[in-house]
Amino acid sequence: MARIVSLGSALQDIYLVDRDDLTPTRIGDSAIFGEMLVGSKVDIDKISYEVGGGGINSAITFARHGHEAVFLGNISHDPAGAAIVKTLDREGVDSSYINFLERKNTGTSVILLDSKSGERTILTCRGASEQFGNFSEKDLDLIQPDWLYITTLRGDLDTLERFMKYAKKLDINIMFNPGVKELEHPEQLLKLFEYVDILNVNKSEAGKLVPGVVLSELLYHLISYVEIAIITDGQMGGIASDGTETYRFGIYEDQKVKDATGAGDAFGSGFLAHFAAGKSFKDSLVFASANSTAVVSKLGANAGVLTGKEKLHLMPIQKI
Repeated sequence: MARIVSLGSALQDIYLVDRDDLTPTRIGDSAIFGEMLVGSKVDIDKISYEVGGGGINSAITFARHGHEAVFLGNISHDPAGAAIVKTLDREGVDSSYINFLERKNTGTSVILLDSKSGERTILTCRGASEQFGNFSEKDLDLIQPDWLYITTLRGDLDTLERFMKYAKKLDINIMFNPGVKELEHPEQLLKLFEYVDILNVNKSEAGKLVPGVVLSELLYHLISYVEIAIITDGQMGGIASDGTETYRFGIYEDQKVKDATGAGDAFGSGFLAHFAAGKSFKDSLVFASANSTAVVSKLGANAGVLTGKEKLHLMPIQKI
């Protein structure tokens, strides 16, 4: 197995779950979430305390797969931070490289979830996960990982570049799943792809980086920047190439979504968890899809994460 560092955010997710008062009201192509009057008191069916964030979700995926998982991120000395450390310890993730920030709260999300439709609205105070400039790339000297898995750093391209350059200096492989803030700077981001081995984006994100409308066009352009490019497209599946083989794939299972939080993290980290374990490119795509499906079938961004030991069934995937 490999040693993998997850660099990204850590959040406590507080779920407020109800089946009546949070029903979305459709207005054209959009919707207003919940039919609640201002000033009213609303009884909620269930409250659940979970942990999440791109760095946490991916680290848990790697640990359950049997890899040596290390989380590098910011939290604070508060109850939410304590819950995150407790979860990482339980999952077998190395939390010794966490930075504790003073005068900041641990990032927290309140998730309003309609249990009937699975629709949700997320209210987030990022707190300690708002900044990443305090991270030291020299930690990689001590950790000596095989892989560096990077999720969004909230648009901090300077820190992103520091870590990517240093990782390559140490011959560390990099998988990158950029976020909204990084994608606001496409030209700068494309220049950083020279350090990236595996890129994972969705169709909308790919369209902000390279020309193209259909998946095959977008993939054609992205694969010129990285060794492996993966583009997902929700219920339509996705497309991926390692420069030699190209696959068009559907979804693993068509099942009711209980909570879509963490679906993207589950796919990206699921792919790397399998791939870093020596599995084939194709099998890693299948596992990524299965992992994402398992996560959305349960409450919480990582409760349904698979171990890699499950017997998987066939899914739509075709070499093109």
